[in-house]
This record gives sequence, C-alpha cells and structure tokens, in this order.
Amino acid sequence: MTEAGGSRPVPRSIRVDLHNHTYYSPDSILSPERLVSECRRRAIDVLAVTDHNTIRGALAVREVADFPLIIGEEIRSADGEIIGLFLRDEVPRGRPGAETVARVKEQGGLAGIPHPFDPRRLALRGEKLLEVIDQIDFIEALNARIVFGAYNKRAAAFADERRIAKSAGSDAHSPGEVGRAWAEVRPFDGPADFLKALREGRLAGTLSSPLVHLVSRYAAIRRRLGWRPPA
Repeated sequence: MTEAGGSRPVPRSIRVDLHNHTYYSPDSILSPERLVSECRRRAIDVLAVTDHNTIRGALAVREVADFPLIIGEEIRSADGEIIGLFLRDEVPRGRPGAETVARVKEQGGLAGIPHPFDPRRLALRGEKLLEVIDQIDFIEALNARIVFGAYNKRAAAFADERRIAKSAGSDAHSPGEVGRAWAEVRPFDGPADFLKALREGRLAGTLSSPLVHLVSRYAAIRRRLGWRPPA
C-alpha cells in the first residue's frame, strides 16, 4: 500500500488491546491458551496481559502467543490500582502510588490509570491521582467492563484536559470479553514509540454485558475453594 501519488509505504494500523486478565488473576477464568485463541479469532494484533499483582500470566501467554505481547501488571497500590506496561519484573503490591509508578518507570515501563472514574473499582483517583499525574503516561478512556459508559467519557475528558494519552482495553476475564475494546495505532517499536503511536491513534470497541461480572464472582469463589493455576 502506498500514499496517493507517491511510492512511500503507508503502514497499516493494528489493534492493540491493553488490559486483559488470565486465570493468574483470582477473578478470571481465562487460560493463556484460550486468551491467545480468542485474540486470533477477534483480530487483535498486539495484546497486553495485565494480571492483578503478578506478571506470571503475561509470561505464560508469551510462551504460546504467535503475535506481539506486552508484559503488564495491574498493581494494587496503597492508593489504588495502577497499570504498568512493558515490564521486566513484577511490581509489588501495597506500596504508595508514587512509589508504584516510580518502580514501573525504573524498568523503562509505562504507567497508566485504569477505569479512573468507576466507583466500583479500586482506581487511583482524587488527590492521590493528582499527586502523580505528571508521571502518568496514559489514562484508560475505554474500558469494556465499565457498566455505565459515562465513566469512560469522563476519563476521556480528563485525559484530554491534561493532554495525556488515552488507552483502551477489554479488561477481559472470560472468553466472550476478549477483543471488545482496543486502540487502533500504527506499528510501533518499544515503549516510547508506542506512547507516541497511542497519541496518534484512535480507540474503538463496545462495552461487555454487565453479566460478565458474575464470571469474576465465580472465579473468586473457585479460588477460595482451593483452585489454583499451574505453578
């Protein structure tokens, strides 16, 4: 494909789903293999796996994926949840928000805020968010697990006001949720170029049914009864 009247190639856009959970998160039923197969079926080109407080799921998905993977983690800091992308090492939970962001950055990773205005989630918000806002790389402006779309619109407006990149993610915990929301961007090379591509791209997708939250309840009960993912 070339630009009109010229010979320079125009890179095709790719779909990047930036928030997903395997069963290494206690509220998900998705195996690494099933997550990969659903991504293939739904034309997701690049996937971020962001399990709660661990990168074990991301590493397991990397072993079976035949497409690019971003190692991520949804970290429960003492002040609320923070997503780290392009990680090499696990970021410990329970530390202050500013320290959590710093630990992501020390690895050369990107720090973002998932679902910042959903009152049902443990997001970093309010004064705690403003304390670290200058260090935040992206705001999740399209989360497919949001029950009320107004929370996504509020997040998008917040990001635009502060000129912060906006991200999108399915926040999938079950097969039917995979590939519901994504960022459509140009191909990129590494975290810095990805962030630039994200700023230039667009978000797309639709919300999942509110009933998907029942799947997470089932997964949590299964964990309490003793089920564990492979070691």
